[in-house]
Amino acid sequence: MVDIVYTTVPGKIKTLLTKIRGAGVPSKVTQKWLKGIGFNSSNDGTLIPVLRVAGLIDGHAVPTPKWSEYRTSKHRSVLGGGIKSGYSELFAVYPDANKRSNAELENVFASSSSVGKQAISKTVSTFKTLVEEADFDDAAEPQDHPGHDTPAKRQPASAAPAQLQRPNPASPSLHIDIQVHISSDASLEQIDKVFSSMAKHLYGTAS
Repeated sequence: MVDIVYTTVPGKIKTLLTKIRGAGVPSKVTQKWLKGIGFNSSNDGTLIPVLRVAGLIDGHAVPTPKWSEYRTSKHRSVLGGGIKSGYSELFAVYPDANKRSNAELENVFASSSSVGKQAISKTVSTFKTLVEEADFDDAAEPQDHPGHDTPAKRQPASAAPAQLQRPNPASPSLHIDIQVHISSDASLEQIDKVFSSMAKHLYGTAS
């Protein structure tokens, strides 16, 4: 299901991203922190989920390593990778979702949610505004998103396959059980001949 994430003040996304590149890294993104960098409106709190879906903060509003990466000269491609990860379901439908029209995006969001038309419109507007600030040509492939549960990773295969042990012709591991039924009235001479014959055929010797 495509996440429905939007802010009621999409026009402030660009300003916030610029502030992130210039301000220090907070221990946690809160309404108080937003006010500290000039976002004083109560509606500005709706910008926090946008940072989460972009991969800049985790589910607890704590900055991820991508936050520091975003403060470098490669900030546009870093944001592009974050958007691809945060909107992975959308990019699964449209690999070039960043180039799709509003109508196409609205159809995808509406098909996976029961929210109203206004919320869908704001979701598209939020996505489009993020896209304007990102570069997708050099964006990294989507990774596990910090705001979602991470599935258990597969253990890597052994570096070298186990070698099969070839049987040693000089010492075969063949095991044979032989049962000998001798009549109770057989003589000692007859019993000796039976075992002598067995030794001859099994070991190539004679008694």
